[in-house]
Amino acid sequence: MECADQKRCQELAKSSSFYRRIYSEVEEIGWEHLVRFGEDLRLLTFRIKDKKGRVHILQITLDGTYPNHPPSLSADVPYLFSLKWSINSRLKDVIQQFQKHLEKLQDFWNLMDDIDHSLLVSDLRYPQRALSHRQLNISNDSYIILSIDANDPISLPDCRFLGSDSGVERLRAMWRKNCKRWMRDMPFSENLAHMLDIQLHGPSSIQQTDPQTECGICYAQYLPIDDELCDKSGSGTDCTCENNSCSRAFHSVCLGDWLRSITTTRQSFDVLFGNCPYCSDPIAVKMNTRK
Repeated sequence: MECADQKRCQELAKSSSFYRRIYSEVEEIGWEHLVRFGEDLRLLTFRIKDKKGRVHILQITLDGTYPNHPPSLSADVPYLFSLKWSINSRLKDVIQQFQKHLEKLQDFWNLMDDIDHSLLVSDLRYPQRALSHRQLNISNDSYIILSIDANDPISLPDCRFLGSDSGVERLRAMWRKNCKRWMRDMPFSENLAHMLDIQLHGPSSIQQTDPQTECGICYAQYLPIDDELCDKSGSGTDCTCENNSCSRAFHSVCLGDWLRSITTTRQSFDVLFGNCPYCSDPIAVKMNTRK
């Protein structure tokens, strides 16, 4: 985050010791990690990348006693860490603890990504980093809901079966019979196939190509119905980050507005060139004509 938003923070920093402190602490972390902030600087949203390049959003809420009391946290993780806090702690300490928490969850996310890429997952929609379960289509009339232990992802998962009575009963019987055959050193999909004694379906062509539909800037699937948006009125996301570890979708209108607020954005004819708001990889968007 730069330019206009950073200048707003500078103006706020001049008005009170609280604002000056928050401005200083955000500078320690780096403005490039700040996605957005509340008007009173009590709500801050940061973008953090893990070792695999996955992008995670951490929301920090400060109360009126900050830093006497620890901030409240919200993030796209299966569970939050226990924040270690003292009167001398700063926001950078929160970020560092969050990064360590992300490291602990790498094996879990690696497994979830493997499931998404190798098996037929039902209702696969972004975002999913906080979810520890997956529903798999295993036959024409049967599904299995797997719950993965985020702290021990290669252990035998909890499961629940859905479908016809006869199909579900057969799958339950196979699961009970083979539950002791689960092997921690075997690939997850092979383990599951051996447990159920079936051939598992791979991802569908739709699942492989389905774009993320929620805009990473306005968080809506569709733009509002507005004459000023011309042919973009009511349209869905139409621009996606090409970084496979990010793949965030955007409305070109939202992305264009965001890029125009950044001083490092370049323009060539009617195309804006800048960086993705989430992963910072290069991204370009054609400017939209409004009434």
